[in-house]
Amino acid sequence: MAQMGLIAWLVHALLVTQVAYFELLWPGVALGLAIVLRSLAQAAQERCGQHASAQVRQLARVQLAAHWDALGPVRMADRSSATLTNQWVEQVEALDGYYARYLPQQWLALLSPLLILLLVFWLDWLAALFLLLAAPLIPLFMALIGMSAEKVSQQHVLEAGRLAGHFLDRVRSLTSLQLFGQAGAATESVQAAAERYRAVTMRTLRIAFLSSAVLEFFASVAIAVAAMYIGFGLLGYIQYGPAAELSLFSGLFILLLAPEFFQPLRSLAQSYHDRAAALGAADSLAALEHESVGLAPSQAPEIRADASCLRVRNLTLTYPGRGPTLANFTLTINRGQVVALIGASGSGKSSLLHCLAGFAQPNAGSISLFGKVPGQQPFAWLGQRPFLIQGTWADNLRLTALQADEPSMMRALEAVGLGPLLAAQPQGLNTALGEGGRGLSGGQAQRLALARVWLSDADLVLLDEPTASLDEQSEAEVIEALRGLAASGKTLIIATHHPALMALADRRVELVRRRLSDV
Repeated sequence: MAQMGLIAWLVHALLVTQVAYFELLWPGVALGLAIVLRSLAQAAQERCGQHASAQVRQLARVQLAAHWDALGPVRMADRSSATLTNQWVEQVEALDGYYARYLPQQWLALLSPLLILLLVFWLDWLAALFLLLAAPLIPLFMALIGMSAEKVSQQHVLEAGRLAGHFLDRVRSLTSLQLFGQAGAATESVQAAAERYRAVTMRTLRIAFLSSAVLEFFASVAIAVAAMYIGFGLLGYIQYGPAAELSLFSGLFILLLAPEFFQPLRSLAQSYHDRAAALGAADSLAALEHESVGLAPSQAPEIRADASCLRVRNLTLTYPGRGPTLANFTLTINRGQVVALIGASGSGKSSLLHCLAGFAQPNAGSISLFGKVPGQQPFAWLGQRPFLIQGTWADNLRLTALQADEPSMMRALEAVGLGPLLAAQPQGLNTALGEGGRGLSGGQAQRLALARVWLSDADLVLLDEPTASLDEQSEAEVIEALRGLAASGKTLIIATHHPALMALADRRVELVRRRLSDV
């Protein structure tokens, strides 16, 4: 307002009052300062908006990571990594525009036009009336458009997650699809999913452009009406109300303020798509809160801390939609023991390991791992499928032992029987492996994962069917490596059906009808 007032005063002084040029020096300097101050204020607004947006997105990712941690690996097992990535990247990033642009602009669209309207009303109430009549039409039509924009944005977020998961599933299954001659059908299904995503994206953009066009139309009409009123008033054709008192200064001031009156609303319309996208993403993220119900650890009675043994008392675990998987379990395992959990499939062996690891929260009962609760006691885990990344042998060994040096890694590989294989590698520990251990057999990959257990400082090792899906020779190699691990003094708990692993154990505990019995 100061900038436009100074411009109008300078023009009026030059053309009407014909003030000397040297007398306009300080008003000109003031105009320059107003322009600089306005630029600095706009830069500060953008910087603060970006800073606030970055903080909100960081907080959202912290909460999302905490939610995933609360769900645990068991409940997360059925989640597509593409869907999780879409939540972590796309949906969180969709909040950026709302906090960086829309939210500040929402306040500017409320305060700035109100101040300008009061100033114009003081200059000429009839011109202010023209602006006041046009202003409510813009939010009204934006609200009507926004109702459909929000629904389309929610669908856009949903389709983005579906497309990511659909595409990733087809890529992972590419070999099987080729073997069964379904590559063409898979290509068509991906094309159909991409076409649905394209259609939703174009609908979203169409609504965004429509909202901008509606605002521009009403803003242009209102500015044109105000300009006609000022022009005819200055020419003397309008004598009604305050028109006769219009001067070049007041008329030009009002005319310069008219676009500024609508500019915050224009900017708000441009950011309205950011609001719709953020609300769509926020609804998807907020739905995760409902999954957190019941994830907190049960308030079980305290169990006596004993650093010499592992104790499970009156443990009960029930998964939603299923009956009790574990019922009133009580178990004590001494430090350094090798225990084999045996029983039919579905008897609860893996579920018991998940509770010991802290992957699943029991509904009742208590667990003490050498005096600590699950999640606080370090442990090593080896499942049926070893987790190996694309990288070198050393990269995979350092996943759980970041500070491991070359001699310790060599000793671990020798302990699991991979010394001769490593010696045959052209680059030793720097030999590259593909994702999932591509380049190694199933038994070699399992033993490489077992070498990580050797490098771990954890005294407790949990193994879930470590020889499943291996051939006879690979089984023998893994069992021999486990025999060396058992002799190292660590506490091993092995869920297995394999007779050789049962023979390796000091103690066998059978799960029958969701209850334990020593064999």
